[in-house]
Amino acid sequence: MSGKTDRNAAWADADTPEAEAGRPLSAAQAQALRAAVPMLAPWRVVLAQVLAGTVTALLALAVTGRTTVMSSALYGAAAVIVPAAMMAGGLVRPLPSGVSVLGPVRLMVWEAVKLMLTVTLLALAPRMVVGLSWPALLIGMVMCLKVYWLALLWRGR
Repeated sequence: MSGKTDRNAAWADADTPEAEAGRPLSAAQAQALRAAVPMLAPWRVVLAQVLAGTVTALLALAVTGRTTVMSSALYGAAAVIVPAAMMAGGLVRPLPSGVSVLGPVRLMVWEAVKLMLTVTLLALAPRMVVGLSWPALLIGMVMCLKVYWLALLWRGR
């Protein structure tokens, strides 16, 4: 019994009245928060992915000397970039005024579209790329996916 009490003791301060979870911000507080934590434009992330995919493909060509490996890396990058660009385009469109509940729904729908398109592009890879190199394709994908982590660093603190 004492073990259970010790585990719950760490959460005791969350139940105190001082914890202000869920309290809405005032307009001034929200504006100050937006200024302190600027949003990163989705198109900058997509552009960074294009850059990462291009560099990866050029490195693949330089290391192997084979254009098939380069085209496989480019296709892997495209399997990340094209769906990300479609999602970015869908998310930057303004919502109708007064319908704020559609924001999260729209995000989930575009994420599903992005996932389905990525899976489709991967399934088509053997037909689209002559002499496909799966390792190069996966490296191209991974390098572009890592750009999302870099985007968190770009935002700053």
